[in-house]
This record gives sequence, C-alpha cells and structure tokens, in this order.
Amino acid sequence: MNELFFENHAIVVPGDKLATGHFKYGSGVVRQDNNYYATVVGLFRDRGDYISVKSLKGKYLPRAGDLVIGLVVDVGLTNWILDIGSPYVGVLTSMNAVTKRFDPVMADARKIFDVGDIVLAKIVAFDRTKDPNLSTKERGLGKLKGGRVIEIEAAHIPRVIGKKGSMINMIKRLTRCQIITGQNGRIWVQGKKIQDELRAIEAIKKIEREAHTQNLTNRINEFLNSKR
Repeated sequence: MNELFFENHAIVVPGDKLATGHFKYGSGVVRQDNNYYATVVGLFRDRGDYISVKSLKGKYLPRAGDLVIGLVVDVGLTNWILDIGSPYVGVLTSMNAVTKRFDPVMADARKIFDVGDIVLAKIVAFDRTKDPNLSTKERGLGKLKGGRVIEIEAAHIPRVIGKKGSMINMIKRLTRCQIITGQNGRIWVQGKKIQDELRAIEAIKKIEREAHTQNLTNRINEFLNSKR
C-alpha cells in the first residue's frame, strides 16, 4: 500500500521519510527497501506515482539553451572568461561574440568586453567534461550597461518569472523597471529612479524568501502597491 507523509510542495530536509510503498522517484530522493527519503533541502513534489524533491540550495549547473548573466573575469586574445555563478566558468570565443571576422593582431578584445563587464549570454554547448561555451550573437544579448545585478538561488528563478511571465511582468509594470532574469540566479534591474530599482529588488528578495508559499503573486502585488 502506498502512503505519503508530506503534502505536495511541503518543505523537507535530508532524512525526512517522504513515502512508503512503490513509487517512481527522481532527484532529491533515495529509496531504502520500500521507504523513500529526502536527500536535500527542498520542495516535495507529488505527481501521483512519481515523487521528487526540488532543491532550494546549490550552485547553478549550466544547461545548453540557458540565458545567463556573467561577469567578465579574464580576457584572452580571442576569448573572454565569464563567472556565471557555477562550478564552471563560461567561455565566450570571438567566433560566438562578433559577426565579423576577428583579427587579434589588428583588434583588441578588451574593446568588445573587458574585465568587470556584465554580459547577458546564451549557453550553446555544455557536456560536463569542459567549461560551457557561450554566445552573445543573438539579438538582445551582450553587455548590460547601467542598472544593478542581484543574485538569488537559481532554483527560485522560475518563481520570480511566474506562469507565462506573470510575476516578472507584474514587477516590471509596478516598478517601471527593465528586468532581465538569468537562469543562473542573477537578475539585472534598471529603472529611471533608484527608488524604483530598490522596490523591484525588495520584491524579488521577498519572492525568494517566500517561494514555497501559496498566493505569492497576490502578496507581491499588495507589497508593491503599498510601496508606491
């Protein structure tokens, strides 16, 4: 007989007994005999005969197709190394950064991206055997000028975005800020006024703290309206 000991989306910690019986199980869960235990701090997910725990902590693990916000930490003759908040660094080559042929003898890579620049890039390849390759050639990618960058747990980015972008679009509308979210947990915020930026950041931090709770969109709406 199958039995669950936690409700869907409950917070669990390593060692918590989640269920007993016969279940399919995914990340964050280990099976011993017919008992299932949590291995990470996270949200318990019950999908009928399938259970898992979504981690609320941990470094960002790159995936091909992800948009990331990186910090340029080194410049080579024909490439740039970016800190992307991961155990791996991002590698951006001139071939993936500029549309024209790049000649390192005639051109200076630092005039394109320099140490300290904040860059929005896309991961084009990653297989865990070498650092991920990045690209900035698509429209909208490249250096982010002005504004400020904050960092939250990467696992909470989907909550900040919301279903079909509902949460992030609401924050943009109520704060009049431009906001770009990276899948690596970094978020760029730029407003016409510092106060607007700070309100947006407050709301994002509140989402991170309360990501496990219900009716969060309504509370963020009320929070932002109370700060206007």
